[in-house]
Amino acid sequence: MKYHYLFIATLLLGGCTLNKTADIVSTDPTAGVVSLGYSLLPFNDGKVDDSLTQSTAIQQCQKWGYSTALRYGETKTCTVFSGPQCLNYEVQLDYQCRGTSGTPYSVVTSNW
Repeated sequence: MKYHYLFIATLLLGGCTLNKTADIVSTDPTAGVVSLGYSLLPFNDGKVDDSLTQSTAIQQCQKWGYSTALRYGETKTCTVFSGPQCLNYEVQLDYQCRGTSGTPYSVVTSNW
């Protein structure tokens, strides 16, 4: 009987929504792409603060001379398997840098 209660408690707690913080996992300055990511356990639903992730991506884009970043994709990939069951997911949020602030080209001068 104790195992039934343990099983039910596991199911109830396993379906929780967790607040996650996405960190920069990869960047491509040439293409102007910033990827942020976080890990997620099975049966859990991760929730990120969209304004915080947008702000993180914009800060990275501004270091490259862009003015803003737009989210264009999300990928959820299983990284750890146990038979047919996935034990860990990696979620990746992709942002495209847009616009120019003018600072990268301000050092270029011409004598013509």
